[in-house]
Amino acid sequence: MVRTLTVACVAAAILTCGTAPTEPRAGESREFDGVEFVWVPAGGFLMGATSSEAMDHEQPVTRVRISQGFWLAKYEVTQDQWQAVMGTNPSLFSGCGHCPVEQVSWNEAQAFVGTLNERAGGSLYRMPTEAEWEYAARAGTAGARYGNLDAIAWYGRNAGRRTQPVGQKAPNAWGLHDMLGNVWEWVQDRSGSHPGGEVTDPRGPEVGSSRVHKGGSWRNHEGACRAASRTGYDPSYRVGLLGFRVLRIAS
Repeated sequence: MVRTLTVACVAAAILTCGTAPTEPRAGESREFDGVEFVWVPAGGFLMGATSSEAMDHEQPVTRVRISQGFWLAKYEVTQDQWQAVMGTNPSLFSGCGHCPVEQVSWNEAQAFVGTLNERAGGSLYRMPTEAEWEYAARAGTAGARYGNLDAIAWYGRNAGRRTQPVGQKAPNAWGLHDMLGNVWEWVQDRSGSHPGGEVTDPRGPEVGSSRVHKGGSWRNHEGACRAASRTGYDPSYRVGLLGFRVLRIAS
């Protein structure tokens, strides 16, 4: 009888006999390789904007399904984290270790991710797609923002003309801080129109030069600090408004 139960458990790929592994809870926090992450569950949302603040390039509104959960950094990559991984600090507002690193290009952000993967010994890290980023920012909400802007974001009206330390403003429902404001965040995708209709795990256009960044920054007005807000720059572009956060695949 004992032998039969053991074989059954192995065949079912169950780690402990009779106990299946459980998925993390939405918003559950864990640290990997010196970066704190929160769990973003699989699900669906409407990507893009229909409000009076919407821009043409934020349409058409697209129904998106995110098929797998993932870990997303709780905060924007900080100057201290960048220094620890890359050995430099390119930031315009240097000397603030807990402020987001900025003045980094998309190419340089990719180099940071590559170094993390080398240290981890596998392809565990990457930048989020635009759909993953916007889904995570909304955290189940459907409006332009996941809360009162002054409570959740550093932007042109309250930031004092510079970046601020991460995590001081209120998080969204999944525990992610500064998804709006502080710095624009590079994502993986090339710039292009939303696909429209219903799609699963969209990845953006296959060709094109500019890359998308999301969420607004310390210098922007309210209209730029929205979940759907997006614009694009050449992947070599660097400015004190631009940073990023990283995604870790489920493992």
